[in-house]
Amino acid sequence: MVEFISFILSNFTLSLFVLGLIPIIFVVWRGSLLKPTYYSSERILAYFIFFNIGLNNLYNFVMHVFYGDMAAKFIGWEQSPFQLEVGFASLGFAVVGLMCISVKNLGFRTATVLCPTFFLWGAAGGHIYQMITKDNFSPGNAGIIFWTDIFLPIIGLVLLTIQWRYSKSRTPS
Repeated sequence: MVEFISFILSNFTLSLFVLGLIPIIFVVWRGSLLKPTYYSSERILAYFIFFNIGLNNLYNFVMHVFYGDMAAKFIGWEQSPFQLEVGFASLGFAVVGLMCISVKNLGFRTATVLCPTFFLWGAAGGHIYQMITKDNFSPGNAGIIFWTDIFLPIIGLVLLTIQWRYSKSRTPS
């Protein structure tokens, strides 16, 4: 049980993605019975952002700011003031991500998806650099975190595009 909990907490990006699928599956199932596709796509995007940007970055904030030594070791870094900077950047992403559960403005959600997308892709580039130049294959550098840094933004952009297309089809020409 300790190993399972350690896996869940160490791979929080994957854990929150899976946890976020629960309300998304419910919305899709319920939406197919009761609501139009526009409503379902809007809720799916909201839950994706809430879990994968809001809660994900809140967890990242806590780990980098309050458990910086542990986070640095997990990533394969030395502790540095950079930990605090990453933590507070994560807090900013968390706040807007959590707001997206109730703020339905597509422009706001677009910004909420785009900002962490570039941050995460930059982080993935940094992970690749560390793997090549420093032979850093620590779990926090080359494990699940690396892959979610690449693929969660792609999923977010796809969901955002779907929502944008449905919103355009609802707008009178």
